[in-house]
Amino acid sequence: MDRRAFLQTGPFAAAAGAVMATGGSAPAAPQVAGSTQRGAGRDWSNRSPQGEPVIKRFDEQRWVLDNIIQANGVDWDQGRTGAAIRAGGPSAASDMAELRQQVKRLVDICPAFEALAQKREAMAKDAEKADDQTVARDSYFNAANYWASAMWTIDEVNPRLIMQNDKKRENFSKYMALAGHHIEWVDFPYRGKLLPGIFHLPPNYRSGTKVPVIVVVSGMDGFKERSVALYKDAWMDRGYAVLAFEGPGYWEPPLRGIYVDVPGWAEAAKTVADWLVKRSEIDPDKIGMTGVSFGSFFTAIMMAADARYKACAVVGTCYEPGGETIFNHASPTFKKRFMFMSGITDEREFDEFRKTIDWQGYAQKIKGAYMVACGEYDQLCPLEHTEAFMNAVGGPKQLLVYERGNHSIALTTATTKGPEPRVFQAEWMAARLEGTPLKNERWFISSNGNVNKEPMA
Repeated sequence: MDRRAFLQTGPFAAAAGAVMATGGSAPAAPQVAGSTQRGAGRDWSNRSPQGEPVIKRFDEQRWVLDNIIQANGVDWDQGRTGAAIRAGGPSAASDMAELRQQVKRLVDICPAFEALAQKREAMAKDAEKADDQTVARDSYFNAANYWASAMWTIDEVNPRLIMQNDKKRENFSKYMALAGHHIEWVDFPYRGKLLPGIFHLPPNYRSGTKVPVIVVVSGMDGFKERSVALYKDAWMDRGYAVLAFEGPGYWEPPLRGIYVDVPGWAEAAKTVADWLVKRSEIDPDKIGMTGVSFGSFFTAIMMAADARYKACAVVGTCYEPGGETIFNHASPTFKKRFMFMSGITDEREFDEFRKTIDWQGYAQKIKGAYMVACGEYDQLCPLEHTEAFMNAVGGPKQLLVYERGNHSIALTTATTKGPEPRVFQAEWMAARLEGTPLKNERWFISSNGNVNKEPMA
């Protein structure tokens, strides 16, 4: 097995070895880049899940998963504590240190986040009584985010999940009232239901002016309340408005009976763009988009559906048609979570449905500028699928590949010695929205920081 093939199995399989690779569901036929399989043409519009998703590999080998968490900690599959600290600021660091001490098994994650949320909520109320609005603001923000994080291991809509979602929204509403900029809840009509979002105007926004806006789509394990950081947000500090959007299947929509649907994301793209161009604060010619992980896929669908999105910049990718690697070769928690997002509890049925997770027919329609930063050894999406997608993109494009980088572009010195991905992303977006031309190029950033540039078709 070569190095890339080994690393595609990710930290989960690396720790578990061959144990987790056996006893699972019969593997689906490998999906080649640009596959046109569409779930046998089935109508997936009506889904009414009952109970949790059932996954053979997850259920039979749960002991392996718990041992991996005990050995590697709560960040075994993704950098959830790092994401919480980036969003919640310095005060979140001590909370995450406490979380790492508490979590030894998968079942520990939900109650540990609930305990932190309750602690932060109590701190916020005490701070309000003491007229300390800064501590109250920060604590309500982090309480909301911890309630949201507690939702992650609950894969059916039940009273506990509904309670957590209500507490998340309650605490975030209290944060909104104390924040130093305008924030509002938004609901977008979608097939007789409503998709949620949060709209932020930048600090010091001057009434009557028009500003650029970034539509943010998180990864499958992210949520809109965390999309704008409490301190030094990369977009807000540059004077951008932000719309944090949860499309079909994302964090809150399953509680509203809305599940993953690729054409549905295209429909939602038009609704969101319609709403943005009607806002008096927004420059309709400067609408950008960003996504991370599975947000890379869904932003591509949105970009293809509506040319009013002028540019998109993503970090970390999920472009493998059907997601064979992320769903059948990574931690089984990814598949279980996405089944919940899809409103499907039967694994074989989901293996048919996931064939619809395909960019073919969409990538070619993208006409706005598109930038992707990814790791050479992405354990959730092999590089060849990202390259195939980028070759198919119809508009101006730029691909940055970081030597030895993984899905989150960590485990490499290329990000410190070469262009830092998220800083580059923000600067790239500013240039595109200002109309600066873009060369179609593939950059390979070596571990020593050297950048090798090649033209792309």
